[in-house]
Amino acid sequence: MDVRQDTHSKVIGYLLWIFGFLGSHRFYYGKPVTGTIWFFTLGLLFIGWIIDLFLIPSMDREADLRFTSGPTDYNVAWILLTFLGVLGVHRMYQGKWITGILYLLTGGFFLIGVLYDFWTLNDQISVLNARQG
Repeated sequence: MDVRQDTHSKVIGYLLWIFGFLGSHRFYYGKPVTGTIWFFTLGLLFIGWIIDLFLIPSMDREADLRFTSGPTDYNVAWILLTFLGVLGVHRMYQGKWITGILYLLTGGFFLIGVLYDFWTLNDQISVLNARQG
């Protein structure tokens, strides 16, 4: 029987939900399209944001099933991306030193790279964990 480890944290999800009207919790749980919609509509004018308060447990379960657990921790990577993304620290954490240094020197490739990472970080870590596992 394949037992999945907890890849994402409800605590981190709820902490990001505080800023969720900007979509941060949706990006964290691997929902970049709705994360982008929340960003541009302030959480669907705060209504979707309030509804998400009750949806976080199911988003957490879905993310745990969808992404591969392993030595690279999703929570650490997401905290680094959220607060230090333009410095590339989340990329260095993943062992991507060259792009991490380039992010550091270019403000996260002029923020476009940071946006790309918001869309793809879960998949990047999942692939990395599959290789390491």
